[in-house]
Amino acid sequence: MSRIGKLPIPVPKGVTVTLEGAAFLADGPKGKVSLDVVRGIEVRIEDGVVTVHRADDTGPSRAKHGLVRALLANAVRGVAEGWSKELEIQGVGYRAESKGRDVHFTLGYSHPIVYSVPEGVEIEVDGNTRLVVRGPDRQAVGQVAAEIRKLRKPDAYKGKGIRYKDETVRLKVGKAGVSGAA
Repeated sequence: MSRIGKLPIPVPKGVTVTLEGAAFLADGPKGKVSLDVVRGIEVRIEDGVVTVHRADDTGPSRAKHGLVRALLANAVRGVAEGWSKELEIQGVGYRAESKGRDVHFTLGYSHPIVYSVPEGVEIEVDGNTRLVVRGPDRQAVGQVAAEIRKLRKPDAYKGKGIRYKDETVRLKVGKAGVSGAA
């Protein structure tokens, strides 16, 4: 049996979870998340605890058992506490500015980049060079953060670009200039 899959998921106060057919719905103070449960996996909600069971011991069912449990736990935690990713912009003249549901980036290109924030995700711009991506859906928060980072990845020589807050960028050594040239 999967060590992750057999763990129960406690439902915190203020969060409601329901099953509608093959859809798992979690609703809480931070928002709503819905997930489709994979065939061959059974989800039970009893006394404020969600448990995940598999129908048989075939390879595909065993592989999906822990995955479904982890996705459901992420959904429950997301609607209760929320998920967030922090990004930093480094480089002279590189900045971000929030305008309504769009974020305008100046990243050294000949034109500004306008990023439209998808529904269910919020982006907070702090001081032009710090971004915080928040939302109840872990996958959506990670996807938006990855798309923003992709606009200008950190440069390998100077380190300029958009990076995650805790990311370390290893800089390459530049050209070895000729020393002692006359």
